[in-house]
Parts: sequence; C-alpha cells; structure tokens
Amino acid sequence: FFQEDILNIEAVRKIFDTHRPDTVIHLAAYAGVRPSLENPTLYCEVNVTGTAGLLEISKDYEVEHFVFGSSSSVYGVSSQLPFSENDPVDQPISPYAVTKRSGELLCSVYYQNYSLPVTCLRFFTVYGPRQRPEMAIHKFTHQIQQGNEIAVYHEGKSERDYTYVDDIVHGILASLDRPSGFRLFNLGNSRTVVLRDLISLIEKSLGKEAKIRLLPAQPGDVPITFADISRAERMLSYFPVTSIEQGIPRFVDWYLKKLENF
Repeated sequence: FFQEDILNIEAVRKIFDTHRPDTVIHLAAYAGVRPSLENPTLYCEVNVTGTAGLLEISKDYEVEHFVFGSSSSVYGVSSQLPFSENDPVDQPISPYAVTKRSGELLCSVYYQNYSLPVTCLRFFTVYGPRQRPEMAIHKFTHQIQQGNEIAVYHEGKSERDYTYVDDIVHGILASLDRPSGFRLFNLGNSRTVVLRDLISLIEKSLGKEAKIRLLPAQPGDVPITFADISRAERMLSYFPVTSIEQGIPRFVDWYLKKLENF
C-alpha cells in the first residue's frame, strides 16, 4: 500500500518501476456531483489529468489490462430507460460527469493508439459499509439517528439505481480476467428506488422516524438513474444479488456498530 497522489507522476512511475503491475484498477477520483459544481477546476485536474497520467504510465510499462471506474452520471438527463451503453452521452450536466466521460474518452484513445486493453465500468449509486459520509444513505442515516431534520431534494420523488458495494466488487473482479480491446459496462442493480421509499427503509432499520424538509431539485442532479445490465450479464456473468431491502439493514447495522466503537 502506498498513500500517494496520482498527480505525482514521478512517485507513481517509481511504484510501477518497482512492482511492474500487469493490471491497473483505477478508482482514484474526486467524487460527487454537487461538490464538482463548486470546484470544477480541482475535479478536472485530478479526474482528467490524473487519469491521463495513469494511462500514460500504464502504456509505458505495457500493462495488460486497465480498468477504469466511471459513473452513471455520464448519461445526464435521459428519457430513454433503462440506460444502455449504446445511449448517447454527449450532454452531461455536472463537471463530475464531464470528468468521468473525459476519462472514458482518454481510455479509448489509449486503446486506439497504443492497443492498451481497457474496460470502463459505469457504477450506479454505490452504497454499503464505509460509504462516503456525504452520500445520501450515509447522511440520512446519521441525521435520522441524531434526530436532525433531513433535506430531501426533488421533493423525494427522484429515483436511483442503488447498487450494493459487494455487487460492484464482483463486477470489477469479473472484468479483470477478460481484457478485450476497449469495452464499456454498466454495473448497477437494474432497479429504481424512489427517494421517499429509500428513507422509509432507513427509518425502519433504525426504528426512528425522519424529520423531512422537502426541497426542489438541485443543479447537476438528474431525476432518475436506471442501468441496463444485459451486456454485463452476458459478457461478465455479472448478476447483482443484494436488494435494497437487504442492503439498507446491512448498512445501518455497520453504521450503528461504528457508533458504538467511536
């Protein structure tokens, strides 16, 4: 393990020179739609320039497979459901989405010019133990447990394809042994959950009622995400097994145990 900045090219190159990895799983990024609107320059620097640097080093050290963690945000606001890898992705609505689409395009360039095998995985709203604290499930769980009011955007009507972290990990691992040119895959649960229903599941798991303040949509947010995972099923044998009804109690259990040990 090396705690390092992907923008520190010389440090990263030294790691590659020492260990000569045959596979790279690139998950390093500044994440989140709303923060990207506040600091787009930082997002572009880390997510785009950082990805370009890793691709360049991977090319130089003849890496056999480069796996890139992309995002469902690249689809933007789409009326075509579910989202397919063949859909147009030329109208992202946040700097974060732009950086992830830019990363995919860079990956494509390195395959076309240098024959670097690349797999891009579009993750759909990943949740589970150790989820980032600013993401909705973690944030709502904390606020409800503390008895605080929660701000619910889109008036609670937005829908997300929530995907449990174990299923995402299985998808990543399934892609590792299948390098083949340049490929794109959706990794989701292929089921949408309305935000108000999600909150109800958290309330049930905590045994507490939420204090809710309904608000309109925020800039950069999309009304729905919904993954067509047929390509991943067919080519990666990717079959998510954790429903939201199973995943939320698991997350809440992890969160409560974390509070006990704090």
